[in-house]
Amino acid sequence: MDTTSDKRASSMLAPNPGKATILALGHAFPQQLVMQDYVVDGFMKNTNCDDPELKEKLTRLCKTTTVRTRYVVMSDEILKNYPELAQEGLPTMNQRLDISNAAVTQMATEASLSCVRSWGGALSSITHLVYVSSSEARFPGGDLHLARALGLSPDVRRVMLAFTGCSGGVAGLRVAKGLAESCPGARVLLATSETTIVGFRPPSPDRPYDLVGVALFGDGAGAAVIGTDPAPAERPLFELHSALQRFLPDTERTIEGRLTEEGIKFQLGRELPHIIEAHVEDFCQKLMKERQSGEDADGGGPEPMSYGDMFWAVHPGGPAILTKMEGRLGLGADKLRASRCALRDFGNASSNTIVYVLENMVEDTRRRRLLAADDGGEDCEWGLILAFGPGITFEGILARNLQATARASAQL
Repeated sequence: MDTTSDKRASSMLAPNPGKATILALGHAFPQQLVMQDYVVDGFMKNTNCDDPELKEKLTRLCKTTTVRTRYVVMSDEILKNYPELAQEGLPTMNQRLDISNAAVTQMATEASLSCVRSWGGALSSITHLVYVSSSEARFPGGDLHLARALGLSPDVRRVMLAFTGCSGGVAGLRVAKGLAESCPGARVLLATSETTIVGFRPPSPDRPYDLVGVALFGDGAGAAVIGTDPAPAERPLFELHSALQRFLPDTERTIEGRLTEEGIKFQLGRELPHIIEAHVEDFCQKLMKERQSGEDADGGGPEPMSYGDMFWAVHPGGPAILTKMEGRLGLGADKLRASRCALRDFGNASSNTIVYVLENMVEDTRRRRLLAADDGGEDCEWGLILAFGPGITFEGILARNLQATARASAQL
C-alpha cells in the first residue's frame, strides 16, 4: 500500500461546502508551432513586405515580449488557399470566419475532452456549458457547435461570452462559479478558444500597433470543469471563493477592436500597463476583503493577508503589465513565475492563457509535493486569479489552492 500517496492526499486542503471548485483543467493547440526567432522572417515573407523599418520594429518587439514559442492556426496551406489574406485592402472577412469558426470549435473540443479525461467524469454529467471566444461571429454561436461536437445533452444549459478579449477566461470562471453554486450538483464545463486568423494582415507604417500582435499573440484553447461539493473520486484543484468585475470609466478606447470587411482591426494603447498599475491595488484590496466574510459571531476572523503570503495567477497580457504589477504591489520575483512561463511558452493567447497559468501552478505544487522538500518555494493557500480586458475591464477571483499542503491556518 502506498502510504506516501495516502498522506499526501490527506494533507490536501478541503473545500468549503457549497463553494465552487475547479475540478480539472485541460488545453489544446493547433499544429503550427512557431519559434519566436523565426517570426520576423516568416511574417515578412508571408505578407510580401520588404520595408526595412517595419522589419526592424518587429525584430525589436519580438525580443522584448519574452515569448519563445507560440502555436498558431495560420499555415502555408491556408495562405496558399487564401492568398488574399496577405494582401492589403481586400474584403476577406467571410474567408477569415470560415477558417476561424472551424478552428476554434476543433480546439475547444480537444481541450474539453482532455479536461474531462483528467476530471474522470462522464460527458453526460455536464449540466452547463460556458463558452468564451473573441475569434468568431456566427449564430447559432460557438457554444452550440461545441455542445454538438462533444455530444452533450440537448438539455445542457449554455452561456456564451463573446469579445471579452484577454479577460474572458476569468470572466468565464466567474460565470461558471455562479452557475455551479446556484445549482447544487451541477458540473459546469468552461471552454475558451481563440485564433489570430481574424486579425492577420500585412504590416503598414500607418498601423505600427499591428506589429505588437504579430510579436505577442498566440492561438489555442483551454477548459475547466467546475462544481461544488466534490465527490470522493474528484480531486479539486482550486476553490473559487469570491469574484469581482470592474470597468474603468473613459478607458474604452485603450483596448479596441472593430469588425471590418478586412477582418478585426485591433488597437492596443501604450498607456495600458500604466492604467493597470494605477488601479490594480485598489481592485486587489477589495477582493482580499471578501475573505473577511468568514467572520464569526464573536467578531473574530482570519488574519489579514499580505501580498507575499498569496499566490498570483495573472493573465500575462505582456511583460510590461507583469512588471508594473510587481512594482506596484511589491511582489517577489517568483510570484508571477507561472504567468511569465505561460507567456514564454504560448504567448498571449487571449482568454485561454489563464488556464495555462493555472496549469503551471498545479504542476509546480505537485512537483514540490512529490519532492517532499521545503525549499522555500511558494506553496500559498490563498491567492488571486486576475485578468484585464477591453473596457478596460478588471476580472478577479479570490481563490484557494487546494493542492497546497495543509497548514495551521484555519479555513473559512
